[in-house]
Amino acid sequence: MDATTAPHLIPPEMPQYGEDNHIFELMQNLLEQLLIHQPQDPIPFMIQHLHRNNDNVPKIVILGPPASGKTTIAMWLCKHLDSNLVTKENLTGREASHLAEAARAHLESSKTVSNKMLVTLVKERLNEDDCLRKGWILDGIPENREQALMIQTLGLAPRHVIVLSAPDTVLIERNVGKRIDPVTGEIYHTTFDWPSEPEIQNRLTEPEGISELETAQKLLEYHRNIIRILPSYPKILKNISADQPCVDVFYQALTYVQTGRRCNAPFTPKVLLCGPSGSGKSLQATLLAQKYGLVNVFCGQLLKEAVAAKSSFGELIQPFFEKQMTVFFLNVPLDSILERLTLRRTDPVTGERFHLMYKPPPTMEVQVRLLQNPKDSEEHIRLRMDLFYRNFGDLEQFYDRAITVNGDQDPYTVFEYIESGIINPLPKKMT
Repeated sequence: MDATTAPHLIPPEMPQYGEDNHIFELMQNLLEQLLIHQPQDPIPFMIQHLHRNNDNVPKIVILGPPASGKTTIAMWLCKHLDSNLVTKENLTGREASHLAEAARAHLESSKTVSNKMLVTLVKERLNEDDCLRKGWILDGIPENREQALMIQTLGLAPRHVIVLSAPDTVLIERNVGKRIDPVTGEIYHTTFDWPSEPEIQNRLTEPEGISELETAQKLLEYHRNIIRILPSYPKILKNISADQPCVDVFYQALTYVQTGRRCNAPFTPKVLLCGPSGSGKSLQATLLAQKYGLVNVFCGQLLKEAVAAKSSFGELIQPFFEKQMTVFFLNVPLDSILERLTLRRTDPVTGERFHLMYKPPPTMEVQVRLLQNPKDSEEHIRLRMDLFYRNFGDLEQFYDRAITVNGDQDPYTVFEYIESGIINPLPKKMT
């Protein structure tokens, strides 16, 4: 490109190539690493960083009060993401580290580890090869604002910070019933999560410091510290209520940490929603179009219009309509699909649509006259589901970067996840 002439004529393929290959994000990450580490010779440093190829590995901080379940969530995320769990206990318990040995001696004498010593242990661990390759999850670290600032100063920046929260009364009740498996490190509860295997039951131990008074004191200390830690992570923070089933907390946390960082690169969102009938494609498309000004292209409607217009293309696809072979592509169990569709009804007088479970008619008079679309019969739905799943494998192979979304949940939760893939493009699948 001739730098002496203007305007520059940039081929249209160049922006698309940059978008497809994430060139902007690549340069942004390189610049970020240069500013953090400030190497004397930048070129070899950048080459080494590119060879490492770890810009998308997990770098997660999980914080929360005692008994909020943060250790359990951290362990589950670690297993699911194949990453490294880093806790205060396993940092000070490392055998091969002289620093950890000094920390243990300090812990035995004073019952605490200084902020500087703990952060130095964190730095030592996160710079080891397995953490560089697979990423890390910090459980309960930083504990206070000083640690948070020291970690930032070292350039150890998390990409996602999760803060669990619940009422103190709930946390105290949880904590007093906590038990730990000394073999696996798994945490159980005498009321909510008691293991069925007698072997595990017999070896469970009661951790120290879980009495009601001790828990209340720890909660007070946590509340004093957390309000000073949170301002350190203004744009990467996610608050999740821990006062719900642990599995629900985990999936909310997993959904969040699987979203990529927001990129400032300009790009054109092109969204394809696939899923069987009743999975919520049309609702999600409408919500996306309304919020972001996208053009909602309803494929089924386009095909119907082509047939109605009697165009050459319409004549070509007419046999497929007659044979009821139109193919659609959100992941929803068959039972949920049947519940969503077979209970749909229409008022022939007003044209208003109802659902016998989610949006029942206001009066018995209206309910009596409701009609069901023949396409919403169980037999017809099972046929369409069968046609969909026959083609699912081929579609999955063709769209190898597709993201599977659990559509069997609140539609606005589904929308939040799809939305994160547009404003924060999701990372590529790990091979």
